[in-house]
Amino acid sequence: MADLIQKKSRTDIDALKKQVVVETYRSRGPGGQRKNKTETSVRLKHLSTGITVTATEHRFQSQNLKLAFERLVEQLRRLHLKKRKRIPTGVPGKAVEKRIEEKKYRSQRKQLRQGLPKDRVPDE
Repeated sequence: MADLIQKKSRTDIDALKKQVVVETYRSRGPGGQRKNKTETSVRLKHLSTGITVTATEHRFQSQNLKLAFERLVEQLRRLHLKKRKRIPTGVPGKAVEKRIEEKKYRSQRKQLRQGLPKDRVPDE
């Protein structure tokens, strides 16, 4: 299975190059003159899905480009995975008992609000 994914992703990279906008920019952070004058960071924007990935780890643009394509392939693979159907769990018995007790308590309060019947009204 892993071999199929790797083979498919290798051929996908060639197809992805046509579907992606590649942007290079200067990365941020410490690094001095080397970092300030070279655009080694890579940002890939996949046009059909809108997914954007970046890679700024390496000192060479080619390594960052390769890493960015790997990340994009991973994101696309996750996007197309089917989500497992959630199996609902049963309601615990204690929760059912608590709900019934609350209903009884609410019922008693409502009965008290109804007032006493006219034949049972105490004489004052």
